[in-house]
Amino acid sequence: MKLAIVSPYPPSKGTLNEYAYHLVEQFKDKEEVTEIILITDKLPQGVAYPKSLIADHINMVDAWEFNSLTNALKIRKAVNEYKPDVVLYNIQFLSFGDKKVPGALGLLAPLITKWSGVPSMVLLHNIIETVDLKSAGITDNPIMKGIYNLSGTILTRLILSADMVAVTISKYVEILEEKYKVNNVALVPHGSFELPALPDYNLPKGPLKVMTFGKFGTYKKVEILIDAVEIVRARTSLDIEVVIAGTDNPNVKGYLENVRSKYEAVPQITFTGYVEEENVPRIFKESAICVFPYTSTTGSSGVLHQAGSYGKATILPKIGDLKSLIEEEGYAGAYYDPDDTAGLADAIEKVLTHNEYRIELASSNYAAAASLPMADIVDWYLIHFEKLIESKKRHTTLV
Repeated sequence: MKLAIVSPYPPSKGTLNEYAYHLVEQFKDKEEVTEIILITDKLPQGVAYPKSLIADHINMVDAWEFNSLTNALKIRKAVNEYKPDVVLYNIQFLSFGDKKVPGALGLLAPLITKWSGVPSMVLLHNIIETVDLKSAGITDNPIMKGIYNLSGTILTRLILSADMVAVTISKYVEILEEKYKVNNVALVPHGSFELPALPDYNLPKGPLKVMTFGKFGTYKKVEILIDAVEIVRARTSLDIEVVIAGTDNPNVKGYLENVRSKYEAVPQITFTGYVEEENVPRIFKESAICVFPYTSTTGSSGVLHQAGSYGKATILPKIGDLKSLIEEEGYAGAYYDPDDTAGLADAIEKVLTHNEYRIELASSNYAAAASLPMADIVDWYLIHFEKLIESKKRHTTLV
């Protein structure tokens, strides 16, 4: 099978780049896959994709550019040149651009691939129907909400024109099938990126690192975490370091620098900046707990799956897609209301001061991660790919 994957890929900073990295790591070891064509976005001048990838049965094709109006045509050109048996799109609504027109035109690519005679499957990481536009920091204007929802509906219909669409939460399947009257949506869980050996649940010496990971500034905001830790410090003798791992959300540039300035008098806050893939294990292993300071959700959480893989206790708002993920896949955490700083402080204090409880949460999360490793998830994809390829062969024969 010649498999093409359309996605940003490290060192690209494009959204879902880490997920693509782990997809490729698993697909390249599957004997059914004889060649991978990785159709990626162009990198800034002076930055290059790793030469180690351009070997064996992997072809790197930097074919498209974020916010380009012609991405769908550029991807079609790459598909026509390399002639894969099937194309997997690892995307969400803003994968090809954060400007309305290029972002929308890029989402034509799966349909154009299908028109070109190559089966196309989309892994869609979120759907507009479950996004709280106000909490996610997009808009709270009723008219703009209506425009965004209408646009999202049109773009979703466009994406559903692919041969198959995979989503990571069962609720998404139900919503899409009921609203859009389609039968080409499949549930394929997010999966755990990697599964290290059984973790050592003992914490490293030094400050207790309360870590959060992501792209911050819209529905992920760190002020509530810092304020909550200050409350815990005031009423306990715990030595706590706040670790903010990640970057600004592209829509809120300068957010973390403003936070740094606002809290410059608060001790033991570490801003790591962008975390390279090889440094992710260290960030998780050094942490005592992983906190999710979210006011909303926009899809399945890669960070929660990573926390599970490394056997970490989590503190979560029980909202939206996180709630669905917890219920479906067996993750566990101490919970708080998303706007309740005191409640978050109570949850942090409870986990850090009750070691058995912390280990109980951590071991539950590791067990959940172990039940759905990425190696098994790509087998699900291979089954769907084979069905799509076989269907195309039958259709060609009939024609």
